[in-house]
Order: sequence, then C-alpha cells, then structure tokens
Amino acid sequence: MDIKQIQELIKFVSKSGVNEVSLEQKEFKITIKTNQPPIFAASAPVQAAPQLPVAAATVATVTTISEPKAATPAKEDDSAYLTIKSPMIGTFYRSSSPDKPLLVNVGDEVKAGKVVCIIEAMKLFNEIESEISGRIVKVLVDNASPVEYDQPLFLVEPI
Repeated sequence: MDIKQIQELIKFVSKSGVNEVSLEQKEFKITIKTNQPPIFAASAPVQAAPQLPVAAATVATVTTISEPKAATPAKEDDSAYLTIKSPMIGTFYRSSSPDKPLLVNVGDEVKAGKVVCIIEAMKLFNEIESEISGRIVKVLVDNASPVEYDQPLFLVEPI
C-alpha cells in the first residue's frame, strides 16, 4: 500500500463517520482512528476488510430479519421479509451515475445475480448483486449515504 492509498483511506474514514478502521496485510498493519462521534448506532467497532485492487461484482449477504416482539401493535412486522445487506463499508448509490435510472425501485422483482445497488469504497465502484429472488418492499438507505458492513439495504418479499 503506497502513501496515496493510505491518504485516500484516511479521507474515506473521515467522511464515513466510522471511529476506527484497522487494515492488516502481509507486510503491514494500519489503524486509523478519528475523534468524531459515530454517525451510526453500532455496538462494536467496525473493522474494514482488505479491498481487492480490481473492482469485481460483490454478492450481498442475505439473512432473515429477526426483530424482537414489539409491545405496541402499531409497529410494522418485517419478519416475513428477507434483507439484502451491505458486504462492505462505503457509500451507497441506487444508480450507476446521477443521470442513469435507479437500478431497483420498490415493487420491482429481482432475481439472484441482479445488480441492486453500487457501493463505492476507496474510489472503487462495486456492483452489489442480490442472492435471492423476490420483490423489493422497502429501500432502507438514502442514495449517496455512507453504509457500514452488514447494514441492511433492502427488504425483499420472497416469491
């Protein structure tokens, strides 16, 4: 890792709102800490996974949502839906560029392998693919917002 890549990593960490990132490779280990309050409600520090130098399509992790039972019946029941989660830290985009249409909208049907969003990490734009087939019920993240590893991005109703 050269000095330019380290500088880009520092800029990325400061913009993302993460308090600490550790990166370890064969030759070196780097930890970047900031003094800013966290933007996200996280109970544990986030550790960035090493990025490959080539921007390859990344498959999002899909798990079922398990929310604790609410005391008030006014809360929505999302337990019937599956979640597409972020496989990395970065900036979430709903389209490939500002002048292009959104990759998926609420109500759209997706199949396994379909690109649902893009996450930018260290100047690399990674296409995030769905691992499931279903209908998009809800988009959980605003466009151009920072996201954390394993953060829910979409709710999907299985077909």
